[in-house]
Amino acid sequence: MARTTYYVMQPFRLVDGEVVPGEPVEKRSAESARTAARLAGADENGGAIAFARSGDPELGDFEEAEILARFGIVPDEFVMAQG
Repeated sequence: MARTTYYVMQPFRLVDGEVVPGEPVEKRSAESARTAARLAGADENGGAIAFARSGDPELGDFEEAEILARFGIVPDEFVMAQG
């Protein structure tokens, strides 16, 4: 199978003083992922990152994620784990 790039928006919410990850959402493009992350990060109790990840899903061979944008509350350790 050919290499594929996935674009994802990962939301976060502040719940009882802890940052909790939401369900990641696949998007059609880098711009769509950035826009969704910006909107999710506009809430003072939330945040989001947009990232891209390329690879061959059939082989399970993926490059490290590339962070496209970061808005609002996002744990540093999550960003470092993605990039």
